[in-house]
Amino acid sequence: MRIENNEISEKSSDFLKFKNAVVLTGGIGTGKSTVASFLKMFGYKIIDADEISRQVFEEQKEKIEKIFGTVDRKELRNIVFNDKEKLKTLENIILPEVRKRVINFAEKYEKDGVKYFVDLPLYFEKQNYPEFSKVLVIYAPKELQVKRVMQRDGVSEKEARSILNNQLDIELKKQKADFVIDNSKDLKHLQKEIEKFIKNL
Repeated sequence: MRIENNEISEKSSDFLKFKNAVVLTGGIGTGKSTVASFLKMFGYKIIDADEISRQVFEEQKEKIEKIFGTVDRKELRNIVFNDKEKLKTLENIILPEVRKRVINFAEKYEKDGVKYFVDLPLYFEKQNYPEFSKVLVIYAPKELQVKRVMQRDGVSEKEARSILNNQLDIELKKQKADFVIDNSKDLKHLQKEIEKFIKNL
């Protein structure tokens, strides 16, 4: 297990609004949520886009049900999974408000003058947060991702691979990252690697 500090992109942080933000991302089954929990234990603030998304979903249930005929999350996933137009419709209801709230939190946290993390699972896939320049990717090899998703969600290998195929390949995310935490071993090693990362941050 290792931490990689890749070369920072040439974008100058002097011109960026959120200099203290670090995007936390990865792929399904890489352990991003576990890392986020550790970072909270170390006292860092986390802006959780998934949590915000759930809040927005609850607020927009009536509109979603009118359009899709259901607000059951499993049924919705089945509806939009293979229909890009319907997926776009759902995203247009949810994502703009999520983005607005993420940015509002970032504006507040930036005033503290210390590092904080923005948990964006689909940061590379959606590319709608140009304000953030530093990216931490939680990495695990694809085959390990498949195994973890199968065990965690009780799905078949085919289903797990189908989910992964709808995300940018983890190897590409790793190449795009400024920081990489390799989470391919046990929890004890992961904690040590997070501690090393924090020291180098």
